[in-house]
Amino acid sequence: MNEPFNSALETGVRTLTILAASFPSMHDLSRLVQYDYLVVHSGDADPNGPSSLHPPLPMRSGELLVRRGLVERGLHLLLGRGLARRVFNERGVFYQAEEEAGAFLSNLRERYNLELQERADWVAQKFDELDDFELDEVIKSVFSAGTAQFLPVENLAIEDDPR
Repeated sequence: MNEPFNSALETGVRTLTILAASFPSMHDLSRLVQYDYLVVHSGDADPNGPSSLHPPLPMRSGELLVRRGLVERGLHLLLGRGLARRVFNERGVFYQAEEEAGAFLSNLRERYNLELQERADWVAQKFDELDDFELDEVIKSVFSAGTAQFLPVENLAIEDDPR
């Protein structure tokens, strides 16, 4: 039996939702991986933004490495179904939603998909204007904050603590 979680289908739907929210912008694989993380953990990126789709987990810094392969597999699924396109230019390889993407996504009316759409719209609005360096800085700050929240209390002691 295929697993529905962390599958090419699940990640592909999230990626397509991100690409549709950013349309007509195109994104490279690195940005799509970062956006996938931000869509799922939106509450980590901005306390004033939408709550996270998934609960926080310890040791999230490794998630980007795992997500890269998942997003790649999802993109291959989208490309094969004509829902996204690959664009080659002088800056590299980019991906963009096809026109059919909107019609496909409009058929997904489950609560999770509606919340996913809200977060993808929020991510596109908040981060599409950032350059790669600025987005990298956002991701680093999210990971440093997320890592600290799961450290044992004794590891959070102030350096001047006389113990």
